[in-house]
Amino acid sequence: MSVERFLRFVLDERSLSPATAKAYRSDLARLVAHAESRGQHGTAELDLELLRDWLWRESESGVARATLARRTASVRSFSSWAQRTERLPIDVAARLKTPKAGRTLPRVLTQPQTQQVLDVVAARGATDEPVAVRDLAIIELLYASGIRVSELVAIDTTDLDLGRLTVLVTGKGGKQRVVPFGVPAKEALIAYLDSARPVLHTGDGARALFLGRRGARLTPRTVYGVVARLLDGGQGSGPSGPHTLRHTAATHLLDGGADLRAVQELLGHASLGTTQIYTHVSTERIRDAYRLAHPRA
Repeated sequence: MSVERFLRFVLDERSLSPATAKAYRSDLARLVAHAESRGQHGTAELDLELLRDWLWRESESGVARATLARRTASVRSFSSWAQRTERLPIDVAARLKTPKAGRTLPRVLTQPQTQQVLDVVAARGATDEPVAVRDLAIIELLYASGIRVSELVAIDTTDLDLGRLTVLVTGKGGKQRVVPFGVPAKEALIAYLDSARPVLHTGDGARALFLGRRGARLTPRTVYGVVARLLDGGQGSGPSGPHTLRHTAATHLLDGGADLRAVQELLGHASLGTTQIYTHVSTERIRDAYRLAHPRA
């Protein structure tokens, strides 16, 4: 099948992120394996029956609904491209129904929990050890801005405007937006830029804001490990990572009365519906408070 050509198309012409292209590759590889097991080897041999059978088998294997929905979307994109490029006579996946993804509420830290994390990380940063100072700046900026980890590691020093308390980030599809942050994040960033980054700057990360121990730009995987360790604190309190801080920032903004569309723009969501999940988180917190405090609950 023409999977590699399709992947080059989505990367070059549709400007999709490498992470999305990786998901497409994984999904389509599973489809190809299923097709070949049935003796169908070329793109032109794809048909709706094969696709439905594949998705049914994926569902029966215990794949989560969200993953199944993504795999359906991957196949629909591939089929549409194959028809447009005359590799298929018709778009065989056009009638393929996308299962609705079950949406689970994201893990969110309470404000006291968030403050406790920040206090612990700040105490580590006060040791002036370069990596600890860097980690404090990362945690403060992630919580203050709600940006994605992929956006964080792509920030260059020239993207920061400490005077205006803003940072220019590049989101999904290469879309740029200016995101504000607060004074605590500014102070952590200044400390990092003044005392820690010059020590770490020994490799090829000349433009990168956040550097690793060897001086190169940090990778999302490294940041995930750092944040997960700092948020969990050895308590085993559940899955944590940079997205926990993103969820927490969004929920705290809504708890504080922020406009939903403003939060959508801050997070870089293309759809307001994606942002609305945080209103459900806020509602759950209100219900919990009601049950605990109201005498007639």
